[in-house]
Amino acid sequence: MSDRGYRRPRPLSPLREHLRDTFWFAPTMGFVCVFVLWLGASAVDEEIVAVLQREEAYDELGGLISFVQDAKTIVTTISSAMMTFIGVVFSISLVAVQMASGQLTPRVVRIFVRSRISKLTLTVFLATFLFSLLVLTSYESEADPRRVVSVPLLQSMLTLVLVGLSLLLFVVYVSATLRLLQVGPVVDRIARDSFRVLGRMPRGPGGPEGLGPETGRVVHEGRAGVLRDVNTARLVRAARRQDVVLRLIPRIGDFVVPGTPVLAVHGGAVPPRSRLRYSVSVGVERTLHQDLAFGLRQLSDIALRALSTSVNDPTTAVQCLDRSIQFLAALVHLPLGTVHHRDRSGRVRLVQEGPGWEDLVDLAFEEIRWCVAGSPQVSRRLLAGLDDLLLLAPEERKQPLVRHRALLVQTVERAVPVAADREFALLPDRQGIG
Repeated sequence: MSDRGYRRPRPLSPLREHLRDTFWFAPTMGFVCVFVLWLGASAVDEEIVAVLQREEAYDELGGLISFVQDAKTIVTTISSAMMTFIGVVFSISLVAVQMASGQLTPRVVRIFVRSRISKLTLTVFLATFLFSLLVLTSYESEADPRRVVSVPLLQSMLTLVLVGLSLLLFVVYVSATLRLLQVGPVVDRIARDSFRVLGRMPRGPGGPEGLGPETGRVVHEGRAGVLRDVNTARLVRAARRQDVVLRLIPRIGDFVVPGTPVLAVHGGAVPPRSRLRYSVSVGVERTLHQDLAFGLRQLSDIALRALSTSVNDPTTAVQCLDRSIQFLAALVHLPLGTVHHRDRSGRVRLVQEGPGWEDLVDLAFEEIRWCVAGSPQVSRRLLAGLDDLLLLAPEERKQPLVRHRALLVQTVERAVPVAADREFALLPDRQGIG
């Protein structure tokens, strides 16, 4: 493999991805922004009152007081109705998530959790509610223009703007949620997320040459779980300071338990624990941040559920195969397997094992191939996809594709006794059965 295309990891990348998997960060930042906005609007309103009083424009100030008193009824209604509105909307959303996870796979729930429009909608709704409460505290019982201190004119208008934005986001949110209940947009979203992972993957030289003897190991001391991602920037920095090479033992997506080794050290002493802290992230489920294979895992899960006897939806399986083949076609000429992460001087500091070409081909086709015996639509699409990949693949990567094609033919020949039906099921067709 060559160094061309290598991109040094961004230090805050794991933190940013972890925050995207939460639903609390965006509303919390929204609360902070709303409080700052309210303080600024209150200061402006007080300045408007002070200017009018200095100019003795009491008639104009009295008109503003009358206007904001009328607007107070609207603000009060907004503050009392917004939480009810939020509860109804997101109750419907939870039902939608449950339906999607039951029809497709529980792994698609992460699409809803990471949805920007979902977080933005929740943030704006809660911000509107909080802002309306803060505005109500700015209203004064004093109606004399000469003695009034604050007239929440700008605050009331900003409340109405937030309500209008909430209604607009509600329409967009419902539209986006309904789209994610359809199979096509879901598999398309999984494919696009997988391509983003591919775009972030560093492509460095492979192979263990030059690592030197292993001089130590670092064991996992945290909770048991799935290895979600690795802070490669932090590990490269720790290895450079210690003048060693670190090798990540488990792959991204592996389940690790306390006491098992996660890092091997080559060429020197083990770096201090303080430098390795927060370099490995373990969670309860896999994510697509650094996991190149997880997208194919999700597509395979959806296809397998669609091919089960309880669902029997081969068209959904064909849609998943379309995206799996698209993803493999993008990988067919790319270096895969071992990746070497380098420091600023170009020296290898971290070696990380990734899935190889054969691993990804097996993940995309193996389990589906076992279930296609009674579904000519899927067998025809799978054959067409394998033929397309064989045309694109270099010679050294054709063997897994040839093996899957031969096994698929054998599976159909054993399961379909009628010769005409076998011939039909083994006819490559990019639409399955057009």
